[in-house]
Amino acid sequence: MQNIAQPQKVAYQIITHFDQSYRWFTRITRGAQARFEQGKWKETLSASRERITIYEKSLADAVADLYQEVPVHQLSDDFWQQMKKYYARLLEDHPQFELAETFYNSVIGRLFKHRHIDNQIMFVLPSRCYLPGQDRLKVIYSFDTRTSVREMYEAIFRVYRFNIPFDNYQRDLLNLERALRKRLNRAQLASVTAVELLKSVFYRGKSAYLIGRICMPDETLPFVVSLQTSAKQALVVDALLTDRKDLSVIFGFARSYFMADTQYPAEVAAFLQELLPNKKHFELYMALGHYKHGKTVFYRNFLQHLEHSDDMFEAAPGVRGLVMMVFHLPSYGVVFKIIKDEFAESKKITRQHVKDCYRLVKMTDRVGRMADTHEYMNFRFPLNRIAPELLAELQETCGSSVEITDQELIIRHLYIERKMTPLNLYLEQQTDPQKIRHALYELGSCIKQIALANIFPGDMLHKNFGITRHGRVIFYDYDEICLMSERNFRALPKSDDPYFMDTLSVAPNDVFPEQFEHFIVGKKALKEQLKVLHPELMTPAFWHEVQRITAQGEIPDFTPYNPAMRFPRDEAI
Repeated sequence: MQNIAQPQKVAYQIITHFDQSYRWFTRITRGAQARFEQGKWKETLSASRERITIYEKSLADAVADLYQEVPVHQLSDDFWQQMKKYYARLLEDHPQFELAETFYNSVIGRLFKHRHIDNQIMFVLPSRCYLPGQDRLKVIYSFDTRTSVREMYEAIFRVYRFNIPFDNYQRDLLNLERALRKRLNRAQLASVTAVELLKSVFYRGKSAYLIGRICMPDETLPFVVSLQTSAKQALVVDALLTDRKDLSVIFGFARSYFMADTQYPAEVAAFLQELLPNKKHFELYMALGHYKHGKTVFYRNFLQHLEHSDDMFEAAPGVRGLVMMVFHLPSYGVVFKIIKDEFAESKKITRQHVKDCYRLVKMTDRVGRMADTHEYMNFRFPLNRIAPELLAELQETCGSSVEITDQELIIRHLYIERKMTPLNLYLEQQTDPQKIRHALYELGSCIKQIALANIFPGDMLHKNFGITRHGRVIFYDYDEICLMSERNFRALPKSDDPYFMDTLSVAPNDVFPEQFEHFIVGKKALKEQLKVLHPELMTPAFWHEVQRITAQGEIPDFTPYNPAMRFPRDEAI
């Protein structure tokens, strides 16, 4: 007979591992302020990578301990159901209850290899309904707006303190006051009831953000103060952002996760959702660095969407990939990517190489130019929603990753990525010359910024890039990426012999930038525009300079908002 206390003991064991994991996560996150103040940008990148690895390490420890405690595969369903009930009780007053649910799900998923997605033993549904606002006072500061605009800013900087001086405090106050008065007219300023700011400072790259909102009777506006450091390692206010579009870009899916210390992530995510109603809740958790819980929230959202839709899954629009099979649900905003069983002859890579490339992007500063991807095992789709043509193509190209039951299509391994319009389709359909020019400018900028982040994109055909609703070009095909140091950028030798290319000695890692113009975009008119907008891309000198920068560990500043929003720094007060 099973010891009735045993499920309770194991539940406690799992929550203990979660708590240890979150303390580790928090310790790294809290270090962001010192790294920002001291300009330790290399350490910032290292800390970001380390924090991503915490979850898997903590999960492995929890599973190993559980195997030591109980004979996992000899236990009855009743044991697991009882354990979930005990675990749910431990979550009743837990400040990170939702993250702890996901950790529990991961443990169960690892034990059963994700074969049993069952709400009786897992938290497929949340353990309780969280009402946004119940912990609001624990995560925000509210500032009195009955004073002058300048006095309000002074009050803000009395609360948010840094261990470095301002480069020019009076100049920054004046810049902030001017920016707010430019955004709001007198009547709007007079109607402001409060300025609310999240207590957590949001750190990423070389910037820190105070994020909140301006509350007025008839509307609410984002209120974001962007901070950076000067060459003298002094604090500088770089911009004031009050447009939702700017805030949306800052929280974009192609950017690295923030370092934002909070013990109440559910309340922070709820507050951000009010600021960014067009963002999915799972995207906000991911932006906070809780990407595993973001996957849980995504799955719940996905199930809910299936219940309220009836369209069919089908192959995604665009040119078929040589490595990945990509499909989507037209009414839903993501694509599903599966590694094919066999690659085209031109692809001299392995399945493991593809996984390693996607992992490399996960661990890299994506600088707003590389889409975040999320890996799932044994993901389930209702079979009656799969278009017959898609099912046949999946069986033909990805048979080893596909399992079909009476009611489900199970994909053993897949990636999920935010849906975008493929750039090649956009350029084919677009007739506005200005929008075409902008897209080509964005394409070249995307390639350059990825390279400065120490990633050579490899296959730079424009079909491997997408364009967002904000007109931003994002790279999303990673099977040929590598570090900048792994390629040898060469100039084409000059010769009058029309056949000299046939006899040119080329090593596997040799790249000839002068040839880029022939395959990045197809049509001659587009090639010419790209060459005018980004001529340096087609020169070995540009790539050699990027290699020099990345080899020395220089970290460029990738400001996520329009440079025109930045305040002047040379005005004397």
